[in-house]
Formats: sequence, C-alpha cells, structure tokens
Amino acid sequence: MAQRGIREYEGKKILFDGLAQTIPSFKGKAEKLALVTPDTDQKKLLKDHPWLLKEKLVAKPDQLFGKRGKHGLLCLNKDFKATWAWIAERMNKTVTVGKTTGELNVFMIEPFTPHAEDSEECYVAIKATRDYDTIYLSNKGGIYVEENWEKVKETEVPVLSRIEDIKLNLPEFGKRKGQIEEFVRALYKVYAEGHFTYLEINPFTFHGDEIVPLDLVARVDDTAAFECTKVWGDLQFPSSFGQKHTREEEFIRKIDEGTGASLKLTMLNPDGRVWNMVAGGGASVIYADTVCDLGFSKDLANYGEYSGDPSAEDTYQYARTILDLMTRKKDPRGKVLIIGGGIANFTDVAKTFKGIIKALTEYKQKLVDGKVKIYVRRGGPNYKEGLANMRKLGESLGVPIEVYGPETHMTAVVSMALKPAAKAAPACKPAQAGGKK
Repeated sequence: MAQRGIREYEGKKILFDGLAQTIPSFKGKAEKLALVTPDTDQKKLLKDHPWLLKEKLVAKPDQLFGKRGKHGLLCLNKDFKATWAWIAERMNKTVTVGKTTGELNVFMIEPFTPHAEDSEECYVAIKATRDYDTIYLSNKGGIYVEENWEKVKETEVPVLSRIEDIKLNLPEFGKRKGQIEEFVRALYKVYAEGHFTYLEINPFTFHGDEIVPLDLVARVDDTAAFECTKVWGDLQFPSSFGQKHTREEEFIRKIDEGTGASLKLTMLNPDGRVWNMVAGGGASVIYADTVCDLGFSKDLANYGEYSGDPSAEDTYQYARTILDLMTRKKDPRGKVLIIGGGIANFTDVAKTFKGIIKALTEYKQKLVDGKVKIYVRRGGPNYKEGLANMRKLGESLGVPIEVYGPETHMTAVVSMALKPAAKAAPACKPAQAGGKK
C-alpha cells in the first residue's frame, strides 16, 4: 500500500458525493467547488461555476500543505472580484511555508460559511493502522485542537468491522450529539469505500442545522485506483509542495498513470554510481536500504520500482529511462546497475526482462564506455527463461553481467556489486537456473 496525498478540492468532492447518499444536506455541495491554476480562464470558470458571482467566497492554496491561515494564505468572505484579484496576486509566487519553499500555482474556491470560532469548531480524523482504523473526535477544533488534545476521544474500528456495530467514544456535543454521530458514521463509510488511509477535517462547523466541513487533509491507498474509479473519478496525485520532478520522473509518472501496473522513479543523485532497477515496492526499499547499510548512500543515484506485471513495452520504457540517466556522465570507477527483486507472485519475469534486455541492447556502447557492471537477481513466474535470456545477453553485450536466481539471497548481489570481497562467500550456492555468468 502506498499512501498518496490528494488535493482538498478532490477530497471534498469525494466526501460530499459520498455523504450525500445518506445526509441530504450534502447534495449538490460537490458542485460548489472550483480549482484555479495558471491556465484557468476566468470567463470559462464563471460559465462552469455561476455560483461564484452569487456568494461570498473562501480561497486558499491547494498544494498539500497546512496552516494556511497562520501564513496569511486564506482569503475569507470576499466576492468573486476580490477573490480573483487575491489569487492573481499570489499565483506563481514563491513562498516559504515552515521550512519548505515552493511556488503557489493551485488554488481552491468554495462558499464562505460564517461561524463563531470560539464555540462552533469541531475536529474529526480517521487514520489507518495495520489491524484497525482509529477515529479521533473533539469538540475543540481549528487552531485549538492541539492545545486541547487531551479532550480528543478515540474509537478503534477493527479491520472488516461494520461501523454500525461500533460504539463511538464521543465527547460532549450537547444537543448536536445525534447529528454528529450520524455524520461520523457516514464519514467512516466514505473513508472505507474510498480506500482512504487518512482523513482529517479540522474544523467542521455548523450553518443552521447543517454540518459544514471547512479544511480537509486526505491520503488514499493508490493501489486501489482501479477498484475506486467510480468513487475517485479522474483522481490526480500531486507532488508535495516544493517538490519538483525532473522530465524523466514526469515521463515515468505518465506511464504509471496509464497502466494497471506500478512504475516509480525518484532521482536522488544524478551523479551517483549505484543504480537500482528493482521489481516490487517492498524489494525496492530493501535494496535501497542495503546499499545505504553498506556505506554507499552517497553513491545511490535513484529510487523506484516496477511491479504489478507491467508489459514488456512499459518495462522497456522504464529501463531505457534509467539507462539514459545512468550513461549521461562517466565515473572513473565505473558504475553498477543492480537489476533486482524478490520472488514474484504473478509478474512474468521473462516478459519484463524482454523489455529490459531490449533497453540494454540499445544502450550497449554507452554501457561499455561507462564501464558499467550489471548484477541480476530475480525469481517468480518464468524466471528461468528470463535469467537464461539475460545470461545469453551477457555473451554479446560486452558488459560484465552476473545472473542469480532465487537460490541466492535477495540482497546478496548488492554486497557482491559494492564489496567485491563478498564474492568469496556468496549467500547460497548458485543453482543451474541462476548461476553466475
């Protein structure tokens, strides 16, 4: 499971649509949310959202950071003209929030809800853990929640339990107790159906008899994307505030978004001499940690993974992107490419290796010129065929390739690649299918 932050705009749309199924007051609220980017045309915005000219508004950056009020990044109780001017003044401006500096380029607009901060702000959050979800609830929300954390009540909801069967631990809400309990139970259903891993509303308040969520923070399990298409719609996973992606990282993200598999790439040090091309999210962490544990953290160039049985073409595009980055600069010591992974459950090793072999063949001369050494370790469906093809490639590529199968410990190749003395004592005796070439 990978937890990914989503914009408040999209989180509220999912939330309002879900709540509307059981709480009538939320019907139509999802339509009264607008997103403004540098490319937004004002006339089209007003055509799509005519309510903007009829109500007092709230505007704020929607870029995965909090405490916007404390940093003067809230526009409250203004008409559209003043709201648009406020956004235009800040659009594409660089600001520092806490210790992070970034560019403001996405804003959300929604209706303004008048309320008294000292008495009408409450707090609710739901957080996933391994065996249960925890619901946090307080009658003191907004800027007061942290200093009043001892008043926050917690309720654990075990995995696979029905929220209807759980007794909620509620703080004192007076006459609103029943209404808030109904809201929290409906909120949990949306949380579960939408595969959220974290959902925080701080604060929610009241407008007449209606509950109104004001600020929202949300993360979802991105592996549920195909299952949640109807709930999420075309959900985007934006970068964290201040984080800029390279062209290559964006390229891999585009491929990832268009496939049911998983393809991830994060550059750590473009000049690094140790490059990982690892299958599996868990394996990618283990391989990266092993490189660092052996004292080569400064040499680690990238982090990422390919998994979920990607096609040969997608794997080829992923591999050639890494090889292109790897061979741009030479290192007098040479470079190391580790093509690793655990024992796959359903990823076809031979198919994915076909894409990797195609990329390696394409970059043959650059790999030779860069004094690259390649270490391979893999297991899973059709691994013998995949390893045999990789071993055959070693006969013509002109680059040293050592090939191992599941009989060799998963990270043993890391030690072999980075600490040559480790070759004298391999983790396991190579079998025929994965022996060293």
